Amino acid sequence: MRDITDTRMMWLKGILFLILGIASAILLLVEFPHWRTAVLIAVAVWAFCRAYYFAFYVIEHYVDPGFRFSGLRSFVQYWLQKQK
Repeated sequence: MRDITDTRMMWLKGILFLILGIASAILLLVEFPHWRTAVLIAVAVWAFCRAYYFAFYVIEHYVDPGFRFSGLRSFVQYWLQKQK
């Protein structure tokens, strides 16, 4: 699979991810209308954002500045190589 280079397609992809996340959260809150559900959704979103930040920014800038990740797959490959 090749990289997306068209700026409009990148914006579309980002907007679609945002819509998907919002729709999922709304459907969960409709299914389980409780404040705990909303808090758990918020914590899960925050935690995954921090993990994504760690996987790319922290590793590339502080742990191994010579390595560039192209996606989660390359991060997993990097991590598995470091485990050996």
